[in-house]
Amino acid sequence: MKRLILAAVVLLAFAGVSCDAIDDLLTFYINHDETITIASNFPVGQLVPLTPVTVTTNSEESFKNNKTRAELVKDVTLDKLTLTITDPQGGNFDFLKRIELYISSDNKPEVKLAGLDAVPQNVSQIELQSTNAELDEYIKSDSYTIRTEAVLAKPVSSDITIKADMRFKATADPL
Repeated sequence: MKRLILAAVVLLAFAGVSCDAIDDLLTFYINHDETITIASNFPVGQLVPLTPVTVTTNSEESFKNNKTRAELVKDVTLDKLTLTITDPQGGNFDFLKRIELYISSDNKPEVKLAGLDAVPQNVSQIELQSTNAELDEYIKSDSYTIRTEAVLAKPVSSDITIKADMRFKATADPL
């Protein structure tokens, strides 16, 4: 009886490790980067949208490079979104109080992608918190639109350019 219980425990442990290993083999990342500009005439203290940015996905190529196809891709979520000030050089996020990013695509509703309610001071790079929204259909489309809303803590005297590095995590069903 003890051997049977031990065998069952070993089998369950092996199955759990094997499933994780298989998931790791079928998981890949898609990277996109875009530029966001905050104009010097941006109002202070209110949540205001910035000009939306359209992103061409090149999804089919990403899927092909990861040895899969769009119909096999599932469970796409935003894994990481980092904002870095690129202009002016040496700039920091002291001007920013709050930021939110939304994603939309043809015939698909807009959903919140990520945000940060309390932007830290004296830093030139911040990481937004993902909403873990399901993004399968957005990433599979030919393009999607990123819309940004921001609340400024203080006025900015010149335009600020921010690079948004987005990393999406995707899983593919086995062939």
